[in-house]
Amino acid sequence: MRLSWSRWVGIIAKEFIQLKRDRLTFGMIIGIPVLQVILFGYAINSDPRRLPTAVLAADSSPYSRSLLAAMQTSDYFRIEKNVRDEDELELLVAQGRVQFAVTIPENFGRKLVRGERPVLLVEADASDPSAIGNAVAALSQLSFTALQRDLTGTLSELKASASPVDLRVHRRYNPEGITAYNIVPGLIGTILTMTMVLMTGLAMTRERERGTFENLLSTPALPIEVMTGKIVPYILIGLIQVTLIIVCALFLFQVPMQGSYLVLYFVVSLFIAANLTLGITFSSVARNQLQAMQMTFFFFLPSILLSGFMFPFRGMPEWAQVLGSLLPLTHFVRLVRGIMLKGNELAELWPDVWPLFAFMLVVILIGLRFYKRTLD
Repeated sequence: MRLSWSRWVGIIAKEFIQLKRDRLTFGMIIGIPVLQVILFGYAINSDPRRLPTAVLAADSSPYSRSLLAAMQTSDYFRIEKNVRDEDELELLVAQGRVQFAVTIPENFGRKLVRGERPVLLVEADASDPSAIGNAVAALSQLSFTALQRDLTGTLSELKASASPVDLRVHRRYNPEGITAYNIVPGLIGTILTMTMVLMTGLAMTRERERGTFENLLSTPALPIEVMTGKIVPYILIGLIQVTLIIVCALFLFQVPMQGSYLVLYFVVSLFIAANLTLGITFSSVARNQLQAMQMTFFFFLPSILLSGFMFPFRGMPEWAQVLGSLLPLTHFVRLVRGIMLKGNELAELWPDVWPLFAFMLVVILIGLRFYKRTLD
């Protein structure tokens, strides 16, 4: 047989028609490059600024106010709250609601005037070392330049010293800045997101392609029974994966475990359930396994980039932080780091626990709606 250009062109035209009919695949072809450009171009920032800061000020002298004003002017710090006691300050840091906690002791201004170099304590949440590096570096310069205008007259001799303030920076939870302490706990959520969503995303689409889905529809099983029945086995698989990762984290990378294993596995189970319900929803929407894989990848990419796993969460613009807050991986990364590095209990973890419940509820309702359509 000789090569026929008309047949060859006809096959090409057929493929374009197929792509036109498969709108989901065509949308992924266009959407994924655009999503990558937007996320990498706008949302990724290795130099986060305006980091939330809480202040416990027991001194209201002009010198302490000048220091706080200089911190805000540097654009690395955003003073969000003035607390009343150390317990409130500790809670804000433990929950991750602030990145820095500044403590100005009593008689700060009086000791400064006497030339005694009063202590300025700055506690930094170093569970993500890359988020605070530049801000901590800016602090040493601020302690020297912030009071230059105030040190006049008889106080001008204090300018000759290296710094009129004894700046003490405490890097909490990861003082050595070990990368593994930050990356390995986040890997738990990353691996679970990839495997749980993908495996369940292929669950019902595989049955459709094999012809066994009609048998499932012929049974008296309710949609909620089918969805939850398909989820439970994968929860056990996810718990096995988590156990293997934790063993590697503890014995290979020496990641500290400050919190409770019971609380950790409760949070892990909730996160697994949230991802499995999403995977089941994808499998209800997709018409074949290829579409289910495409939808999984389309969800996995922003989860990795916007969750704070690879890049500092607070370095992203506000719109990206809002989108990231809708993803379960964002909250899980905070939860697992809080448990393993900070020793947080449920009281400190609740601000990131309830969004997982809300996400799971919304996704279940969406999945049930699409599953019912398949019954018609």
